[in-house]
Amino acid sequence: MSKSKKNLSATPKNPDAVTIHIKPGDDTRTSIAQTYLRPTVQAASTVRAFNKAKDSSGPDLMALIDELGRQVQAANDGDLRRAEAMLIAQAHALDAIFGTLARRAAAQDYLPQFQAFLQLALKAQAQSRATLQTLVEVKYPRQTQFVRQQNVAVNQQVNNGNDSRARAIESEQSKLLEAKDGERLDTAATSAASSADPHLATVGQVNRAANGTREI
Repeated sequence: MSKSKKNLSATPKNPDAVTIHIKPGDDTRTSIAQTYLRPTVQAASTVRAFNKAKDSSGPDLMALIDELGRQVQAANDGDLRRAEAMLIAQAHALDAIFGTLARRAAAQDYLPQFQAFLQLALKAQAQSRATLQTLVEVKYPRQTQFVRQQNVAVNQQVNNGNDSRARAIESEQSKLLEAKDGERLDTAATSAASSADPHLATVGQVNRAANGTREI
């Protein structure tokens, strides 16, 4: 007895579908919201949208999510090679945009068009410079932190110097007050010095509340 074989056509996978894992007891709506708020899901959706053809072909959304997850884990583990590669590549791309727009500006015969292209070119140049600066900070974070610590130390020295000068001025003022405390105005030769002169009241110390810090 021959058995008939059925040709089952597999349902094509939707490249825009997101797989959501819901554990027993979890709220379905909460799980869906948490999934779509994941940074990797949002980034993968953006990459998919900009690389999708008219026939919806292009990179698979879940494959993008998984790959982004691996890159995020590598960055969390301290491997920033992908970030460095991305920054240097973006800096080159922005520099190419700058050069293209600058040449377009030079080819213009009218001032408004010249200014428009040149402004866009300079914006791309500024973004390229900022990208390279970010790359340096990622590549050499210790030097950046050292410079910041040096700046903090200089500011502390300036503040301490100001405090020292202020204390010196207060000391000189106190000496002047003490020197003039026993002096009397002699208005007549026959006048006797009064013993009921009031004494200067002692000035109490002003307590200033220190600035508090909060941990967030």
